[in-house]
Amino acid sequence: MNRRVFLWGWILALLVGLLLAGCATSPSALLFEWTGEEATLGQVRGMLQLAGGLIRPQPRLARYEPVAHAGVNPFGINVFLEQEVEPWKRERTLQMVADAGFHWIRQSFPWEDIEIHGKGDFEDRRHEPHRSAWEKYDHIVSLAERYNLEIIARLSSPPAWSRADGDARGTYAPPDRLEDFGDYVYTVVSRYRGRIRYYQIWNEPNIYPEWGEQPVDPEAYTELLCLAYRRAKEADPDAVIISGALAQTVALDPGPGPGAGLNDLIFLQRMYDAGAADCFDILAVNDYLLWSGPTDRRLHPMTINYGRFLYLRDIMVVNGDGHKPIWISEMNANAVPSDPNIQGWGRYGQVTLEQQARYAPMAYQRALEEWPWVGVINFWFFKRASDAERNQSWYYFRMVEPDFTPMPVYDAMREYISSLVPTLYPGVHQEDHWALEYEGEWERVEDGSAVLGAYLRAQSPARVTFVFEGSRLVLTPGPDAGQVSVRIDGGPAQTFALEGGPVSLFSSWKEGRHRVEIAVMEGWGSLDALTVYGR
Repeated sequence: MNRRVFLWGWILALLVGLLLAGCATSPSALLFEWTGEEATLGQVRGMLQLAGGLIRPQPRLARYEPVAHAGVNPFGINVFLEQEVEPWKRERTLQMVADAGFHWIRQSFPWEDIEIHGKGDFEDRRHEPHRSAWEKYDHIVSLAERYNLEIIARLSSPPAWSRADGDARGTYAPPDRLEDFGDYVYTVVSRYRGRIRYYQIWNEPNIYPEWGEQPVDPEAYTELLCLAYRRAKEADPDAVIISGALAQTVALDPGPGPGAGLNDLIFLQRMYDAGAADCFDILAVNDYLLWSGPTDRRLHPMTINYGRFLYLRDIMVVNGDGHKPIWISEMNANAVPSDPNIQGWGRYGQVTLEQQARYAPMAYQRALEEWPWVGVINFWFFKRASDAERNQSWYYFRMVEPDFTPMPVYDAMREYISSLVPTLYPGVHQEDHWALEYEGEWERVEDGSAVLGAYLRAQSPARVTFVFEGSRLVLTPGPDAGQVSVRIDGGPAQTFALEGGPVSLFSSWKEGRHRVEIAVMEGWGSLDALTVYGR
């Protein structure tokens, strides 16, 4: 009891301290940095809830565990190119996406739109003249290549013929024979081998109606995921498999029915219990800004906010999956107008267009600074093909109107991305991190003893430059012997011998932002990992 009283006293003292903080930042702004709340009452309530959180066990995040597929360009966005009838609109979409600075598109390759009329039938006979069902998707892949965009291909949406009762159990229900789904996965991955590498299996399998008109079932989903994983790897050993994005929910009613679903934390643990650890390379989550901003630091298993998925990371670490990343499949705040006649109004919270434009860059920046095990964050969403869903609240997550008129968030993200300096923040970062700029002839070496199985090496003249923010920087080289010179912030060069063990390149009593240049001098210069430490 004394400890609890002490903690409550500490947080209240902190609250007073923040309210009396310096002139440069208002107390309200400082409280927003902790609570994600902009109203005074919400900020006070949020600080008290933060105090309660201090007496609960905190998620185990394994910040300094090496993680694959985390150091990628983080900027992704959801598109619906398959719904655009006119090819020029697909191209205009990707042109604007690329102009804004995004690197990834999350695009559905619906089974029902590819193998439409029956098993092994890839002709589209829904229109005259008949055409190949692949035509549209080949065009999408070619456009993505033209604009230097990588595709996250979502594989889901079974055709009616794959179920004996057709669509009676819903259009999202899994097929009667999982092998049919596996064949579809194999076919898609084979067709785009070398052009698409990342495939997501299903979407939101833990909520209604994404598993059809039947109860959600983590064990059944795991069976489908494992089959898809095996067939995808058979088609392309380099394919990377992303699990179906888990929806944020505290529901405990598996359904079916509106509002039904299974708590994402419970769903994930049951997936692990069913053997899912061997069946995905990346865990996907949906992480919306529903009722508070991206700075909300409150953590409670029954609270839904931007940081909720830290509990999913904890479950991964406990189950021995700390080396895998989390990718966010859908993220945004809902700028729905103040019109209760809009269906589902208030279901996703409500922000102004100005708040939406502020929150999106802040959400990306928080992830970059605090969560080194997070990879791509996909904004939800770019645009719809028409405004027919304007009476639906979810329509107001859009970045651009159907006629390509940009909303304020489009310009905000374009400005943010263009001005961003890729930076290594506290955590372990691999040799292929997007913030590293290489010059010279660097070669990739596969080595089972290396961090995550590979490293880069080069001989003079070669160099790598980057920016990091922290108080200490450690280089883990490959096993090759050599010497490198290191300059920090343009200062005098220091020489370091690389002999296979970690080398401390920089240390300070305070955190700061620094630019580093590592140049190869003699023998082999190698880079296996870079570890940045904070205070």
